[in-house]
Order: sequence, then structure tokens, then C-alpha cells
Amino acid sequence: MSRNTGTGGPVRSGTDTRPAVGGHGVIRVHGARVNNLKDVSVEIPKRQLTVFTGVSGSGKSSLVFGTVAAESQRLINETYSTFVQGFMPTQARPEVDVLEGLTTAIIVDQQRMGSDPRSTVGTATDANAMLRILFSRLGKPHIGSPGAFAFNVASVRASGAITVERGNRRTVKATFNRTGGMCTRCEGRGSVSDIDLAQLYDDSKSLAEGAFTIPGWKSDSFFTVRVYAESGLLDPHKPIRKFTKKEMQDFLYREPTKVKVEGVNLTFEGLIPKIQKSFLAKDRESMQPHIRDFVDRAVTFTTCPECEGTRLSEEARSSKIGGISIADACAMQISDLAEWVRALDEPSVAPLLQSLGGTLDSFVEIGLGYLGLDRASGTLSGGEAQRVKMIRHLGSSLTDVTYVFDEPTIGLHPHDISRMNDLLLRLRDKGNTVLVVEHKPETIAIADHVVDLGPGAGSEGGTVCFEGTVEGLRGAGTVTGRHFDDRAVLKETVRTPTGALEIRRATTHNLRSVDVDIPLGVLTVVTGVAGSGKSSLVHGSLVAGAGAGAGAGAGAVGGPGVVSVGQGAIRGSRRSNPATYTGLLDPIRKAFAKANGVKPALFSANSEGACPNCNGAGVIYTDLGMMAGVATVCEECEGKRFQASVLDHHLGGRDISEVLAMSVAQAEEFFGAGEAHTPAAHRVLGRLDDVGLGYLTIGQPLTTLSGGERQRLKLATHMADKGGVYVLDEPTAGLHLADVEQLLGLLDRLVESGKSVIVVEHHQAVMAHADWIIDLGPGAGHDGGRIVFEGTPADLVADRSTLTGEHLAAYVGA
Repeated sequence: MSRNTGTGGPVRSGTDTRPAVGGHGVIRVHGARVNNLKDVSVEIPKRQLTVFTGVSGSGKSSLVFGTVAAESQRLINETYSTFVQGFMPTQARPEVDVLEGLTTAIIVDQQRMGSDPRSTVGTATDANAMLRILFSRLGKPHIGSPGAFAFNVASVRASGAITVERGNRRTVKATFNRTGGMCTRCEGRGSVSDIDLAQLYDDSKSLAEGAFTIPGWKSDSFFTVRVYAESGLLDPHKPIRKFTKKEMQDFLYREPTKVKVEGVNLTFEGLIPKIQKSFLAKDRESMQPHIRDFVDRAVTFTTCPECEGTRLSEEARSSKIGGISIADACAMQISDLAEWVRALDEPSVAPLLQSLGGTLDSFVEIGLGYLGLDRASGTLSGGEAQRVKMIRHLGSSLTDVTYVFDEPTIGLHPHDISRMNDLLLRLRDKGNTVLVVEHKPETIAIADHVVDLGPGAGSEGGTVCFEGTVEGLRGAGTVTGRHFDDRAVLKETVRTPTGALEIRRATTHNLRSVDVDIPLGVLTVVTGVAGSGKSSLVHGSLVAGAGAGAGAGAGAVGGPGVVSVGQGAIRGSRRSNPATYTGLLDPIRKAFAKANGVKPALFSANSEGACPNCNGAGVIYTDLGMMAGVATVCEECEGKRFQASVLDHHLGGRDISEVLAMSVAQAEEFFGAGEAHTPAAHRVLGRLDDVGLGYLTIGQPLTTLSGGERQRLKLATHMADKGGVYVLDEPTAGLHLADVEQLLGLLDRLVESGKSVIVVEHHQAVMAHADWIIDLGPGAGHDGGRIVFEGTPADLVADRSTLTGEHLAAYVGA
């Protein structure tokens, strides 16, 4: 192991003359044991760019985010008064012996922005707030304060008597008015949802005749069908279409009401809220295919007819500056909006225009000039969300801050990575410490210092394999060092398509009436700079229109079933884990039940088998108000989550808690042969191993998975689907250089099994491995939206007519 630590502080590159101040030139970590870290000790040089590398699951995030950044934030929070701390998220101290030399940490992670329907790019930054002030000052006609232009603020009017408790108590008459900009029809969401009642029940039948057509609602089920039929609130023998107005109101919308059915206390609730809670609140990706089909049939989302999707009231849209309303301004591409703001010559609001212009210029500089402020923040990719969060830090005057980035190059075309590298170096050169968790060699190459973790993932990782310079890493024998200069080569022969998916007149977002044939039976890569229209083409036209015929501006004609696997967050609590998400737990529970002659429900920590003391959580949470809450391992089940009697039942010599503590690879071996042989479980585990998740523990909470791990988990669940076309959204996200080869093998296996695989990707190794490339561009936003190349990778390299072609040629050394 090579360590680059000297007695006088960290070794610096020859050109770096920044002094190390006394003994405070490093952040010193000693004995870190967060997650899988094994007593890790490192010294991270300050005011330098340090990149943390290692295979997925090696402990990079545990060291950088879970230890250094978490402790810095906790210490800053402790400087506030206890009153203020009561309103802040509480954090426990990371498990580490010594942490010295910490500075204020600013975390810029990949967490998707909240998918609240009223959150947009404008509201998530300061841009909308400033734009509202601008319109409230300059808009003609003047309609009110900034709130009058806010689609999150409803108009309120009230009048009546109020009692004033001051001196002599007296009653006075008061009126209250607040003008908001919210559209009353869609309540600021921009779209209205409708549930198609015809998909829920057959109104010609009565409840007793089995009117419900909802999947899984069996006629003898207490909690669904019988609670409606035997509640006493509805006539079970009357056809639904003959219900009175009151009966229909109760049937569809009644608030939760306690009723008795055969002596059992149950809750009667209107059908619409019940469907919303039981189906629409769940992650669509984790639904079984027939449930997913039902939801897609039953729920429709349409643009609000009153505000035409702008979210704003008619009054808010009527006030204009030079013929432009705030809705028009938010719909503009940000690069165009920046020019419009610069053209406004109004000395009365000069400081506001300067500040707004600076924020909009930051969007353009960071490569997001193609977005509009009205873009829903939940639709941003992980990389876009991270760059939006970066905007507020670019112009900051703070120095000696620790900036922590989680794979900032995700979602970036090779052309854009150099721009991101410049931003990281600029932050460093202002006197800040920059810590980056990264896999891309282009970003690792600019590091002043590298910390490589490993050697493996999960329990086989958690140690520092190398510390030093990039040159030192190249010569080190670590997995990262060995694969650092790996470059995929162009395929000598490409597969022949078996057909084509035709997309005609695609106009989603910035697409300019695109016509393209996507070949079937091969590996197709759709690429182009960020914002060029890749996702609009694949997700907006192909996935949305598959099999629906051309129409609504986009259609994929005659397409077979399309399975789309994105990087969206998986909804789930800390009780959800890979075993529950993939359906793996069902065959495991049944195998345990069969071997021991008991009910399967006993082997669920969320059901009958749960430890009564901790309710199957494994830990007891104690909320201490403004102080960090305490999580203590449950004394009764010792963190195993199950009742003691359940752990007396064994399968293949293991109890259920021991099985859930296995890694995917161990469980695959366990269920593959012998007494525990369970083909259904073995198949699911095989798929998890195929996508490179062999190191995951099958019982670990989903909340601990990275973005790349989540996508591969989804891919594993979909590999059993019957769809003929797989659409993958940047499957290399979060993948180490050494794992990209395994992913390429998996893509090949999918194609060879008769699937058509379409990958939206920027990684040159995947491009080089493709049979066919569709390149969009030439730029982003309204400078993109066109097909600039279709053909084989070899043709793209020989042609070099596009940015992608130039970077791919440089990558393969052509």
C-alpha cells in the first residue's frame, strides 16, 4: 500500500505553492467504522481537490458523506441555540475515533429533488422569487405583491368578528385579503388527474354480484369488497348505476368511518381515496405487471384546461413587461431568459436585475441553459439535480469551505465533463477543500490527491488501498489502478437488426418533428450532449407511445412491450429491502413455512412474525427533541426483527434472520442446492447477481442504496418481464471502471436472448460496444432536438462530424 503522507503535512504537486498552515493542513480521520468501513484512517489535504475512488459499495460514500460531511454538519448545527436546533434535522455522531481539522461542509449530492408537483426549477432556486418581485414592480397592469405571481399561493378572502385579548377584551370587525397566483382548477399543479371509474367497477352489477374489477379484490376479502357490501351504508343488492346521489357520494368519497362486519371492527372509506392510498402512493416500478397495467389504464393526467399548464391564474398571466408575462418568462429557455433580463433597462430595480441575471448566467455556465424555470424539479435527472444545487455556490464569496460532490459527472456528455472539471478546479482555487466521489477517469485525472477504497464491495471493502497522486494510482496494483487506462474497442462486426421501431413526427419538449427508425434485435445507444433531446425521444416518444400508434406529436408504431428502467428513487421505508422489493421474500417465506409446517406470515418482520417490542424494526427509536435521536438495538430480538419462536424454525440449518443477513451471492449458493433448494428464489438471486449486485445484503434497507444500485435493482426485477424492448437510462451511473465490462456482458446477454436493448448513455465504452448509434444535437435546448448521426460506432468515429464522434474517436485512439 502506498501512502502519500509526510511529516510536514500532505505531499503537494510541484506547481502548488499554497502553504499548509501549521498542523492544520489536513482533515484527519482516525478509526472510522461507519457502515462497512474497517477502522479507516486517512489524512485529506485541505485546499486541494481530493477524489475518492473504488468499486460500488467499497465505502466511498460512508467515508466522505457518512463520516466527514455528516460530522461537520452536526458540529455546525450544535452552534445554534437549542430552540433553533429543535427545528433542524438531528444527526447522531458518526462512529469514528478522531476527526480533526474539519471545516464547514457544503454537500452537493445526487438526491433527486422532491417530486412535489408544485416544485419547479424556478422554485428550487432563487430565480422564481426574484422574477416575482420583478413583475410585481414593473408588470402592467399592477396586480399586487410578489405573492400574486406565485402559483404556490392561493387567493384568500375573509371577513368577520375577531376577539382581541389585550387590556379590555373586545370584539372588532376585520377583513383579510391575500392575492395569490395559483390556478384554482389545478391548484398550481399544471395538470389535472382523473380516475376512470369504468376501470374500477361494472356499474350494471351490484356489490353482491361482484361489481369490482380491481386486481386482487377478491369477493370474500374482509378489508376490501365485504367492507363495502356489508357496511350497512350501501345497498349491496342494488346495481351501482342506481345508487342515489348520497349513496354515490358515500361509495366514492366518504371519509374513513368505523363499521362492524360480522362482529369485526373495520374502516369504511370512499373508493377514490382508498385507491389513491393503496395503488397510487406506491412506487410504480415495484408493482407487479398486472397491477401496473391497471394503474396505467385507470389514471389519466391531462394538462389543466384553465391555465394551459402554466399553473398560474388568469390575473397573474395578464400582467406583462414588454408583452411578456411571468408564464412566458418561465417557459423560455433559461439562456434566452438571461438575454431578456439583460435587455431590461430599469434603474429602479437595477440590483434585482443584476442578481437575477447572475443566477440565470450560472445556469448557462454550468450547462443547464437548455432548461426552463417551469420544468418540474421531479423530472430532472440525478446529474441535473446536482448541478441545479451547485448554482447557489458558484458565486459564493465563502472560502476555506469543504465542498463535497457525489459523482458530479453523472448525466454529462464527455464534451461537458471538461466544463464540470473547470468548475471543480475554480472552487478549489478560491481556497476551498473539494472532495469528490467519482468513477470517471477524466475527473480522477485532475485530482491533486486520490484515496482509493476497496478492495471489494460490501463486507469485502471498507479499507484504504491507496493514497497518493494520480500517477501513483496508475502504478498501484488496486482494482482502480489496474483498470484506470482501460478503453473499450470498437466491435469488429455488428449484429443485423430484425426489424425497426418507427418514430414519426416526435415533438416532445425540444424535438423538431423527428423521424427515426430504432433497429430491433440489437444494442442501440442513443447519445448526445445533455439537453439535446435523448430522454424526450426515448421516454417521451418511444416508451409513452409504444404500441399506441403515431399521434399527439409522437408515436412508436407497432412496437412490442417496452420495459423502461430509469434512475428514479425507489419509494420505500427503512423496512423495505432488496428481498421485499424484488419479490424474493415470497418464495423464501413459503419455503420456510413448508419446511416447518407453519404459516408464511410468520417469516415477515412486517407481519405476524415481527418482534412485539420493536414491531419488526430491529431498533428502538427515541426522539430527544432538538438533540440527536437515539436508535438502540432492540434488546428482545437483538436486532434480528423477529420473535424468538420464529427463529426456532430453520431451513437448511439457517433461521430467517440469518438468511436475510446473507449477501446476494451467498443466498444464491444457499438456495441453489441441498435442503434449501428453492428454484423461484434462486432465479431472482441469479438476476440480482447478473446486474452486479452480488455484494448487496438481501435484508439491507433500500434507503442505503446509491442511484446506480437502485437502477440495477429495478433492472433485475424487470429482467423477468415479457417485454421485447428494454430501455435503460444511463446504466453506467455509479459503476466502477472494472464493472462496466460486466454491464456490457449483461447487455449482450439480453440481446442474445432475443430482446432489443436501447440505452440512453454517455459512456464511451457503451457507445463503442453498440451495434447502432443515434446521436442527437448538435447542441442543447433549442440548439438540439435533431438527429445528427445514425449508424455504426465505426462510422461515427470515421465521420467525426459530431461532438460525440470526436470524443469517441479520441477514446478508442482512432
